[in-house]
Amino acid sequence: MRNTEELEGFEGEASNTAMISGTSSPYQPTTEPVGTRGMLGGIRCDSEYIRSHTGLLKVLQVVLSLIAFICIETIMMCLPCGGVYYFEFVSCSAFIITGILLLIFSLNLHSKLPHINWRLVDLLNTSVSTFFFFLASVVLAALNHKTGSEISAVVFGFLATAAYGLNTFLAARQWRQGSRDGSGAQGSEYTRARTASRGEVEARPELQ
Repeated sequence: MRNTEELEGFEGEASNTAMISGTSSPYQPTTEPVGTRGMLGGIRCDSEYIRSHTGLLKVLQVVLSLIAFICIETIMMCLPCGGVYYFEFVSCSAFIITGILLLIFSLNLHSKLPHINWRLVDLLNTSVSTFFFFLASVVLAALNHKTGSEISAVVFGFLATAAYGLNTFLAARQWRQGSRDGSGAQGSEYTRARTASRGEVEARPELQ
């Protein structure tokens, strides 16, 4: 009889211990892997960016670059063809690069790589695209044969140049403002560090 009571008491203590350890253990099973949460947690559609001036300009740039590329692709005969090939390369490159940046910003993917200066990347893309789109449009306008496809490509090329130029102005202003805010934050951190060290010296007269 005693052995039975001792056995029952031991089983009760074991079950209580298992219940306590199970509820307090930090290694609980999860339904979602940690790696998945880290990769997909910040991916979301940023509707505020798409509705902003910069986002709308990005969408406009992608659309104009695509239309310009389609127009230049419909040209069947050209002589000389250097201006056509150059315009084709510029419009295709601008469409792909700007489309990738639009995807990165609208899905908030840039927050996964905070060590990259995305404002500077956007500024470089818009300024380079403005220059090369303008140059390609001027060359195509000078060498075209007055066909409908070439004239349409030139028109959309200059429209894309205007969209990229306006975006360059806004990106430069944002980059300047970000650089100014960053330098101000570094200055305030330096001031706080100097104040803290000075207070420590005043609190300990033997250091003076």
